[in-house]
Amino acid sequence: MVTDPVGDFLTRIRNAAANRAAEVSSPHSRLREEVARVLKEEGYAQSFRKEDNNLILVLSYAHRKPLITGIKNVSKPGLRIYRKATELPRPARGLGISIISTPEGVMSNRQARKRGLGGEVLGMVW
Repeated sequence: MVTDPVGDFLTRIRNAAANRAAEVSSPHSRLREEVARVLKEEGYAQSFRKEDNNLILVLSYAHRKPLITGIKNVSKPGLRIYRKATELPRPARGLGISIISTPEGVMSNRQARKRGLGGEVLGMVW
């Protein structure tokens, strides 16, 4: 059993990008699926699918290099990080995204700012 499912998922993505793997496999959960959806919407992943009880994320590459150059887990089970809409982190000076869990669902920091929503900062990708 994993105590931090989002942290585990982000670590799997970081390791796959470092090894230039095409896909990442992780046990399926609704929260992981929502994180994968945000990564797909922002262009860091080509697609994702559910097979049996696994979530398969297909990473995006440009010129044989992964678009994900860095990924960081922010909120942890022992220390949850919450931010207002005006205080949401902008990784890589706005070139990356933060993944935010808001009352209206999981979204990127850009979408949350447009809607004026704050929430738990799950991770950052650049």
